[in-house]
Amino acid sequence: MNGQESTTINSWKKEGIFSLKNSFLSPLIYHLIRVLLGTIFLWSGISKLIDPTQFSVIIDAYGLLPDAWILPVAVALPFLEMVFGLGLLLDIKGSLAGISALLLLFIVILSYGIGLGLDVDCGCFGPEDPEAIAFHGLWWAFVRDIIMMLSIFYLYYQRINKIVAPKRLRNLFKIIQNQED
Repeated sequence: MNGQESTTINSWKKEGIFSLKNSFLSPLIYHLIRVLLGTIFLWSGISKLIDPTQFSVIIDAYGLLPDAWILPVAVALPFLEMVFGLGLLLDIKGSLAGISALLLLFIVILSYGIGLGLDVDCGCFGPEDPEAIAFHGLWWAFVRDIIMMLSIFYLYYQRINKIVAPKRLRNLFKIIQNQED
């Protein structure tokens, strides 16, 4: 072939676009996304629990709950965010499902607010949320939540393909107990 070697796709498997596929499936990326999501939810829960009465005002602005439920939800929701966020940081089985359920709930509520044309703080990071001051709208929060949901799909993809596996809570306690002995 005029002194030129022919290149086949098989000879490129470790180079170019095929290496991107292998990088995409790297456990490192899984752990980075997991830690980022866990930190976001942990921080979100803490910032809301600092002042639950102020967070209850934000919840009330959506008009979805009876008055008697607003304050209990303003305490329970951030608590769940903290528990599932910490669980995701530690890669505990079940935490990703909890984060997924919370994020789906937030997307539904934001969609409801956008559909009604509400001009309220999303309440995502508590009452003193700098994002709410900067963007003041539900669309940015909705887009951010969709991006986080896509990253959750990636984490599930990694788990389904057995690239990584979360720990069981009882196994974590066994590890801690063995370190104490």
